[in-house]
Amino acid sequence: MINDTLIPYIAEVVDVRIDTPDVKTFRVLTPDGKKPFEHLPGQCAMISVPGVGEAMFSITSSPTNKDYMEFSIKKCGCLTEWLHMIEVGQQITIRGPYGKHFPVDNELLGKDLLFIAGGIGLAPLRSVINYVRDNRNKYGKVGIIYGARSKEDLVDYDEIIHEWMTDDDIVVDLTIDKEQDGWDGHVGFIPDFVKELSPDNSKTVLMCGPPVMIKFTLQRLIELGFEKTQIYTTMELKMKCGVGKCGRCNIGSKYVCKDGPVFRFDELDELPDEY
Repeated sequence: MINDTLIPYIAEVVDVRIDTPDVKTFRVLTPDGKKPFEHLPGQCAMISVPGVGEAMFSITSSPTNKDYMEFSIKKCGCLTEWLHMIEVGQQITIRGPYGKHFPVDNELLGKDLLFIAGGIGLAPLRSVINYVRDNRNKYGKVGIIYGARSKEDLVDYDEIIHEWMTDDDIVVDLTIDKEQDGWDGHVGFIPDFVKELSPDNSKTVLMCGPPVMIKFTLQRLIELGFEKTQIYTTMELKMKCGVGKCGRCNIGSKYVCKDGPVFRFDELDELPDEY
């Protein structure tokens, strides 16, 4: 498995979608028109632009999608700036999958699920959400709480409006940080929105977003009676090599790349305070 994940595949960018002013979604296939490899929700891949660099990114398409693989990437550095200049037909290299996935095939089965995301934090959860939608009979009720700085910063907005919100058994609640013209939905930060919505504390929560959002949302969930054993998050931004060799993600006895990037919050309590 490790040997296979270290072998890069040539991937061709077959579609580029502009999601927000600083987020693009790249659809990739191998030159012979296939997915580079299979994965499970929450796993990551190493994307490289030869001569520029490489980095770990969440695979945002669902494993149930057999036609292609997608990555939603925010422009925030040298490599991502290069990726944002890539056009359809150009090639990159990709290897993976890396990391522990969300427990969709055991611990989440039959559970009512609540997804909470902020900004680009929706990208890692999109894979899980669409996996659950495609295996709807295996899971209970589904709720999605998602927020961003503005309407323009909501990733996958068209998919949310025209697909997720049209599902009869999925409830989607959106919010933006500040009022703006053309937005008649909720206004406010995610932690306060979660407290306002007061979701049923029997749900299992999958959460991803900026650290400050996660910190205060976790506090609100605990105030509402949730246990840390009910809440999962993903920490792929801590990963570098993906195979436990470089040590960048080593904290205490854990390697985020090998023991994560998906963790339950009670597992994170076992890590040293500086984490």
